[in-house]
Amino acid sequence: MAEVELRKAFKRYGDAEVIHGVDMKLPSGEFIVFVGPSGCGKSTLLRMIAGLEEISEGSIHIKGRDVTTVEAVDRGIAMVFQSYALYPHMTVGENMGFGLRMGGADKAEIDQKVNHAAKTLQLDKLLDRKPKNLSGGQRQRVAIGRAIVRNPDVFLFDEPLSNLDAELRVEMRLRIAQLHNELNATMIYVTHDQVEAMTMADKIVVLRAGYVEQIGSPLELYHHPDNLFVAGFIGSPRMNFIDVTVREGTTTQAVVELPGGTTGTIQVDASRATPGSKATLGIRPEDAGGDVGDFNLPIAVDVAERLGGSTYLYGQCGGMEHFVVQRPGIDASKHGDTIDLNIPASSCYLFDSEGLAYHRTTTSGKQNAA
Repeated sequence: MAEVELRKAFKRYGDAEVIHGVDMKLPSGEFIVFVGPSGCGKSTLLRMIAGLEEISEGSIHIKGRDVTTVEAVDRGIAMVFQSYALYPHMTVGENMGFGLRMGGADKAEIDQKVNHAAKTLQLDKLLDRKPKNLSGGQRQRVAIGRAIVRNPDVFLFDEPLSNLDAELRVEMRLRIAQLHNELNATMIYVTHDQVEAMTMADKIVVLRAGYVEQIGSPLELYHHPDNLFVAGFIGSPRMNFIDVTVREGTTTQAVVELPGGTTGTIQVDASRATPGSKATLGIRPEDAGGDVGDFNLPIAVDVAERLGGSTYLYGQCGGMEHFVVQRPGIDASKHGDTIDLNIPASSCYLFDSEGLAYHRTTTSGKQNAA
């Protein structure tokens, strides 16, 4: 296990700065996920940690050692790529043991480590096959096995499941999570899929345009996003946003006016809000589909998706064209219907005109904001 720390890390390509002074300490033994939209810098940041991208300014420390200028091979890391990067002319066993052979390990040690990793990943019956005779999931497990046999201080995963179909992604997601529990190793995982991040991570690092927007556990980010970007990125389907006007703000609540003149009292610390200021009301789809609420909003239904255990309604609500509501079970609503939504004030979020969150002051089954 090893702690990873970045101190004011910058990455520039000529005059273009793509990573902007990132400071963060990633605890030893945790599963950390870098998540964000395409182009946000998550893979670049991972490659900087790996030593595959030269850092322009700042420093990187692994296990307390400054590795900023240390070659990738000497950093004590192992990386799993999206493309598997297997040698087609080698067998599964040869691919898994290749790094050890290049490092001068003897055959007995290589066989012992390869066999142990293969058994862990259920590849022990496939050691003599070539990559062309494997499924996508099996190839990815070989790539992971190649990392395991090196016994690294830190595992790095760069979108390893992107090439797999939906069913295999779920299977491999579980496999990697189980592997983390078994190895108790520090793992840093890059993905653009927030569902992967929510289900796998001990800690999530949300990135946007080369900046860290927020770091926290999955439920901390879900219940207490620092800003509009994090609120909209964490959660599936994404949070609904409605433009509102603050009429009154105190340390315990905000009275807001919604489109159409409806008012609602939101339980947040809005002491910094100015009466008449613009704000954004956030409502998660799963919080809008109940039978009891503190205020009502009508939604004109455009599309209903019935999934058996739940129904998603999409429509126009509060001036938002693609408002989403999640209702339990089978809902009979259809295109053209207008229904009233009961919105619990304790489940709502509020963001100021700069997109920063007003911290919630209610628990409502959720933790108070820090």
